[in-house]
Amino acid sequence: MEHPFAGRSLAVINDLSRDERRYLFAKTRELKEALDHGDIKTVDSFRIDDPDFGIYEVFLEDSTRTKESFKNAAQFHRAKLSALSAESSSFNKGESYADTFSNLAGYDNRIFIIRSKLEGVCRWLEASVSGYARRNRLPYVPSFINAGDGKHEHPTQELLDEFTFLEDNGWDYGSIHIALVGDLFHGRTVHSKADGLNVFDSVSVDLIAPDVLEMPPYYVQQMEANGYRVRKFSSIEEYLSQNDVADKWYFTRPQLERMGDRVLQRQDELREMISFHERFLPLLPEGTVFYHPLPRNKNKPELPVSLDPLPLNGWERQSANGRLVRIILVGLYGGLLGDDFTGDSIPEEHREETFVETVDTSGREGPKQYSEGVHPIDTGIVIDHICRGDTSQEIREHMGKIVSILGLHGKGGEWVSTSQEGASMLKGIIFRPGHPPLSGKKIRQLAAIAPGCTLNIVSEGTVREKYRLHTPPRLYNIRGLSCSNEMCISFPDHHEGVDPHFVRTEEGRMRCLYCEQTYGFKEVWR
Repeated sequence: MEHPFAGRSLAVINDLSRDERRYLFAKTRELKEALDHGDIKTVDSFRIDDPDFGIYEVFLEDSTRTKESFKNAAQFHRAKLSALSAESSSFNKGESYADTFSNLAGYDNRIFIIRSKLEGVCRWLEASVSGYARRNRLPYVPSFINAGDGKHEHPTQELLDEFTFLEDNGWDYGSIHIALVGDLFHGRTVHSKADGLNVFDSVSVDLIAPDVLEMPPYYVQQMEANGYRVRKFSSIEEYLSQNDVADKWYFTRPQLERMGDRVLQRQDELREMISFHERFLPLLPEGTVFYHPLPRNKNKPELPVSLDPLPLNGWERQSANGRLVRIILVGLYGGLLGDDFTGDSIPEEHREETFVETVDTSGREGPKQYSEGVHPIDTGIVIDHICRGDTSQEIREHMGKIVSILGLHGKGGEWVSTSQEGASMLKGIIFRPGHPPLSGKKIRQLAAIAPGCTLNIVSEGTVREKYRLHTPPRLYNIRGLSCSNEMCISFPDHHEGVDPHFVRTEEGRMRCLYCEQTYGFKEVWR
């Protein structure tokens, strides 16, 4: 029977199901209690204890706590620990991520912990290096653990945060009320909470940030889609002026230096809005606990050091829990723990959908005909209802992309016409007289580029075949696709050879498989 965790990767927090995370927390609690009681036999049962088991730290961005936490977790397991220096690595010689990590995987390295400025690196390596492992018949599939990628996610920080919240909840998963305070725009630790907090049955989230530091809309929408109650406040002072105050507060360091001169000119004002002061203490509910992923800015701390001795200090214990959670995570992905796991895992996505709908043309009253100008089309193709409802300019621009991407050059034309729904409703039409019918692959590509359109195959002056096209569940392996996030691993300027890949959301938008930015269907085409 295949091990439920070995060889898997953790690119985002949703790579572990609710049941899997609860199992991880139960194991972490067992280990912590054994350490507290000096139960050496139980503690040793959590060790991989294999000097040939390779764990590789690759930190391409500065880190102290996460890096040292994983280092100490590897040492607990008595495993072989290696580290790649970014300054002297082959990345500086122009080698790709895939080539570098494939080679390292061949040296009996089972687990890679990666921090990077590029987003989606672990998701890409999960696919590319597993292919290398299969081709070269490695006896294992390497695991890739995201230790923070750009401003995307930090799933292992989320795990230790959830564990600490759970401790302070008396091990009750029933509900949580938490305030997220600070730089919610750049803070990848709070981005992971959009899905991470769903480990609790009922979630209330209060977002406290001034306008330029607000949580990106995608993550707010994800919270609401997960059933959270979400409220927004511009400052701590405004938040404390109302009565429904959370008993758990999570602070993040403002990263104003990333936002340009205009924001830096307001930095004193912005910091004041998200910094806690002792005068606020009487307004807190009894038993309130503060958390922080650290570090704090020593010159202008959002949590003053005068709070350190108070019972609301949860950030020190939170930091210490990081090593324990990561010990268990390595044990799971290393195949030592998890044989007794029961519960739901993350199911593999198999979305078999018919997004090319065949329209029966046999029952029409008289044959449907198309003409380009005054001349009826005898044979060819007509693509109708393109970008219905958009402006004339938007329709024309997108028809140009369709022609370029699908190679529909030749005689014919592109028109903007009024829809039958009314003179104010515009649509695009592409005429290609004499063009042979599109192949099945081309039809699927057309659905990806122009969902909502209809494709008409004309023969002997009559529409003989008609297809109504809908948005596919995935977009990939099509020329012209592009994620416009410059920090995404698939962005062309990085030359990593990563083909763009998008997944349709429940709202009908397209989400990048790697950095998870979402777009309208027209926005993913160059």
